[in-house]
Amino acid sequence: MYVKQISVFLENHKGTLAKITQLLGENGIDLIALSIADTEQYGILRCIVPNAQKATQVLRDAGYSVRETQVLAVCVEDEPGGLGNILNALMAADISVEYLYSFVRSTGKYAMVIFHLDNIAAGESVLREKGVKLLDLEQIRQL
Repeated sequence: MYVKQISVFLENHKGTLAKITQLLGENGIDLIALSIADTEQYGILRCIVPNAQKATQVLRDAGYSVRETQVLAVCVEDEPGGLGNILNALMAADISVEYLYSFVRSTGKYAMVIFHLDNIAAGESVLREKGVKLLDLEQIRQL
């Protein structure tokens, strides 16, 4: 149960993030989850949106470099050690977490975390075996 994420390469200049979020908003694209990693000269905006194909096209038409990637959206027990339990299960299966970021749609007993893994199929299998709840895009939107 994968979720499509888009990654956008951005130059690290004042106002760049405002411009891209405005562009998405003007095209009716809601940001469900997002993360930004940066260096002095550039950044990578990673986000989950309701329609990745539309967002990708809008951003490419505006001149941005965009890539689509499959990720896992995971419900993590919102308690001390909740994330550690999942990370330990992945580590025991020799699956590397390339990056992760959390997001909130509503408060409750779970934290929502996006995982990008070196082996997403194996990671999904390990998490399912451990009884971890995985979400698809529609389930995320209903939170």
